[in-house]
This record gives sequence, C-alpha cells and structure tokens, in this order.
Amino acid sequence: MEKRKLGKSNLEVSAIGLGCMGMSFGYGTISDTKEMIALMHQAVESGVTFFDTAEVYGTFINEELVGEALAPFRGKVAIATKFGFDTTGAKALDSRPEHIKQVAEASLKRLRVEAIDLFYQHRVDPNVPIEEVAGAVKDLIQEGKVKHFGLSEAGVEIIRRAHAVQPVTALQSEYSLWWREPEEEIIPTLEELGIGFVPFSPLGKGFLTGKMDQNTTFDSKDFRSTVPRLSPENLKANMAFVDLVAAVAQRKNVTPAQIALAWILAQKPWFVPIPGTTKLHRLKENLDAAEVKLTSEEVQELNVASAKIAVQGERYSGGSAKLINR
Repeated sequence: MEKRKLGKSNLEVSAIGLGCMGMSFGYGTISDTKEMIALMHQAVESGVTFFDTAEVYGTFINEELVGEALAPFRGKVAIATKFGFDTTGAKALDSRPEHIKQVAEASLKRLRVEAIDLFYQHRVDPNVPIEEVAGAVKDLIQEGKVKHFGLSEAGVEIIRRAHAVQPVTALQSEYSLWWREPEEEIIPTLEELGIGFVPFSPLGKGFLTGKMDQNTTFDSKDFRSTVPRLSPENLKANMAFVDLVAAVAQRKNVTPAQIALAWILAQKPWFVPIPGTTKLHRLKENLDAAEVKLTSEEVQELNVASAKIAVQGERYSGGSAKLINR
C-alpha cells in the first residue's frame, strides 16, 4: 500500500489506517480477542502501518488489545491514541496538564511501547487553555514519551493556538461524502499550516457501504441507535447519498465503500482515513480502496452531486456539536 505523510511532519503512514474502536467499544459487543489480533495481523501483512485507539474505548481494553496485537511489530507501525477524559466516573472532559501526563504513562504501558507515535486531545476541553494542553504534550515529546501531537474535532482558532506552542501533526475529525463541513474552514487551515488530516467515520458509520435502509435497526447498546441521521425516517431521506456512491461504484465495478474511501483519498495527498471493522472481508474491501483511482471528472461528479443533497438529521444526539474555539 502507498504511504502518505501527515502534513509537514515526518510521520509517514499507510494511505488507509485501521480504526480499532469497534473491536471493543461502541457497538454493544466486545469482539473475540484472538480474532481481533488475527485481524490486526492481517492488516499489517496487507500494508497497514497506522492504527487508532483511545483510553476511553472500553475503558482501557481497546488500548490493551491493540498493544497485545501489535507488540510483534514494534517500530514498524504507528499507533495513535488519545487523552482528554476523566475515566474515573462521569467521563467528563479533563485535559489538565498533570492528567495528560498521567494518561501518557498509563497508555505507554497498555500499548507496550516506549513512545506514543501520535497523541491526540480527544475533545477540546473549554476549561483548560489549549496552550497548556499543547505545552504538556510538548514536554512529553521532549521527554521522548510522545512523538507527535494531534487534535480531534477542534476548530480553527484552537488549531492555530495549539500549533503555535507545539506543531500539530494531524487533526482527526469526522469527514465523508455526507459530512463535508470541514471543507469550509478546517481543511484550508490545515493546508496552510502543514497539518495532516485523519478522517474518522469515512464510511458514515457504515451508511455509505449501502448495507443499511429505512428498516435497519440498531441494538440499544450500539451508539448508532442514538445518531439522529441514522433514524429510520432520516435513513430513508439520506439514501440519495448511497444511490450516488452506488452508481459510480457500479460503473467502476467496485463497491460503494471503496468509492467512498477513494473519494477521500483523492481530495488531498495528506488525507489518511481510518475506517474501522471487525471482519476480515471488510478489512480487505476497505484496503483495496487504495487501488481504486477516481478520475478528476468522477471526483467532481461526486463533489457536485453530494453537495446538492440535503443531509437529514444531526450527526450526534446532542446536535452536530459546533467545534469549540475558546
């Protein structure tokens, strides 16, 4: 698989990474450990060198799983993890510098590494100035415990302020054919500053694969059961996105998921999507998207057509969460 550099940093990773959250968190089930280790090993053998986890996935068990699975490949793969929540109780935000450093020490042990390749602030904490957050990660980088600093779902002002203290290697935010809001301000800012972009939910939480319809229901423990745009009435209204992707996929004799991922890869050479899966055949399908080359005309077709479709439903139950800039 081709490699991509995240912005101006020296962090070079596979063009498609693997989001590991769903293996142990978010979907109401915890997958078999041996099966997930085998899946991650297959990912490495297929050229994946970029794996995404977080301390709150589980809590802790996803980091432990990723650490166990990737221990044989230390130095050959990059693992991204995240800080920023109080995991002792209500899971409130907590990006106090002393907490960040405690999280780093604990994550190093669970991941079985000497340094965290990419350490993201999971969500912006309005109670802690971003300069203090960036400063804490800068200290960890100087101590050799962290290699790169990342932000997730941050607004333009926060990105600029953080970057001024400690260069930001990557921003991770939701981005796909049916959530293109980052194109307005975020992506131009990243390009200006030389920061890489790691889209999560690049398949729209599974929607853009074409495997859902208005009759699709989710287990109450599956976080997607709370996502407004995945409610039955909104699924029906949003099917225009799936129809669009499916039409291009049919012409190119590939799958809708592969078109959705190929579209992201075609936007900028510093975009690295991280689709997640627990199934080997889906892993292969997703990774094969790196070989799907869209023409400039096809990219433009998808850009123009998707922009004309009105998305129905917020992307989170609390609303679409305006990016925090304070």
